[in-house]
Amino acid sequence: MFFGIFLVSVQAEEWSRFRGDAQSTGVANSSLPAELDVLWRAQVEIGIESTAAIWQDAVYVGGLDEKLYAFKWTYLATGEIKSSPLVFEKTVFFGDGNGAFHAVDAQTGNALWTFQTDGEIISSANAAEGRVLFGSYDQFLYCLAPDSGSLLWKIETDGYIHGMPAIAQAHTLIAGCDGLLRVIDIASGKEQSQIELGAYVGASAAVHQTRAYVGTYESQVLGIDLTAKEIAWRYEHLQRKFPYFASPSVTSERVIVAGRDKMVHALDPDTGDVLWTYTSRSRFEASPVVVGNRVFAGTMDGKIVAIDLDTGEPDWEFVTGSEFVASPSVARERLIIGTTDGTLYCFGKAEE
Repeated sequence: MFFGIFLVSVQAEEWSRFRGDAQSTGVANSSLPAELDVLWRAQVEIGIESTAAIWQDAVYVGGLDEKLYAFKWTYLATGEIKSSPLVFEKTVFFGDGNGAFHAVDAQTGNALWTFQTDGEIISSANAAEGRVLFGSYDQFLYCLAPDSGSLLWKIETDGYIHGMPAIAQAHTLIAGCDGLLRVIDIASGKEQSQIELGAYVGASAAVHQTRAYVGTYESQVLGIDLTAKEIAWRYEHLQRKFPYFASPSVTSERVIVAGRDKMVHALDPDTGDVLWTYTSRSRFEASPVVVGNRVFAGTMDGKIVAIDLDTGEPDWEFVTGSEFVASPSVARERLIIGTTDGTLYCFGKAEE
């Protein structure tokens, strides 16, 4: 059974898509208390790998049981849901394991339209300039009209598209399994440039000002100069060589990347120099989220930890006992995250 999910409306803050914003920065606008309490938890039928969206007073999250869950309703898709929902223009957009991309009324849960691709959709959708963008395992990046689902354009790549397309002004950026960062004009769908990354990428690129940041399956984190159209720096840990599956978080002072090396790395965004590392007992599949002066990250042994951005020292943790593949979502002084055993947690400050 899935219980009704709601949030107290504290501020006009939302987490309407994977990574929180169109640039995929993974930085929250909301604050969180120093010590977090479990305010509620809810259970879905199988498991959760989808990162929740928070919009108005509701939480939307996809389950491996092929259902999208919300406050007052449940919507049945055609395949398991690993992509994270996007809430845009009062509509929830997401893809499923059978290649269907769904548009659902955010208030009622009624189906508005579906668009069929020829591959599994794990890529989370993004929105910009009145358009919805997402990738598929059929190797295409799609741009649809949000009101009708009509195809505005699509562009073929040379590999699976796993990550969410990020937005950089009038362009969308996609890094995929073909080892390229493609810069595409959102209005026309024309590719403006390609930047060779030299490795398979399963994560979403994060954009800050004129740079993009992404981790690769060749154990590197890349800082990419979008103006010069070249890689500005490469970071690679000297001893631990493991892939980066999680997407980075980026601020003006830090690039935060969590890896399968069981470490969280804080890097200088200008140079790629390492500022600190935090080592866990288990690897990181989920992407970190920056909240104020802390970064929150979930591990594959079921622990979510808060780490001080200045020192790299942990100052709070909670153990669930189930793996985190989904990433945290933060809004309205709440942190929402699901686990692979199907539990959705809401953390915040309990009323005394």
